[in-house]
Amino acid sequence: MLNCYMLKVEHIGIAVKSLETSIPLFQRLLNSDCYKKEIVESESVQTAFFRQGETKIELLEATSPGSTIAKFVDKKGEGIHHIAFEVADIYAEMERLKEEGFTLLQTVPKQGADNKLVCFLHPKDTNGVLIELCQEI
Repeated sequence: MLNCYMLKVEHIGIAVKSLETSIPLFQRLLNSDCYKKEIVESESVQTAFFRQGETKIELLEATSPGSTIAKFVDKKGEGIHHIAFEVADIYAEMERLKEEGFTLLQTVPKQGADNKLVCFLHPKDTNGVLIELCQEI
């Protein structure tokens, strides 16, 4: 068995209809400013980040009606979309989880927001929770 593991909760992803509406709401809720906004073209999403201690909150707004986030919001409404765990070696962790029987949604990590390589686990294997692995590039 490979010697790897998840280090910490890196961020919680929250799908929203509008960053324009949601950023002020989360600034008031968290008593913290949004410190970064970023468009991730490959995912058709715009993100906004907040930091609470060591954990980040990532707001996700669809930039295309066919994007995963748009479909999520249409089906389930606004709310928690995923929980992301920081890993030291995303390739080793992907291999370990695959060996443990989890379904990976990517065969290789892809570029995500906030200068990270990311890979998602299928929620059918994780009690309905979308799990993201992320590693700083």
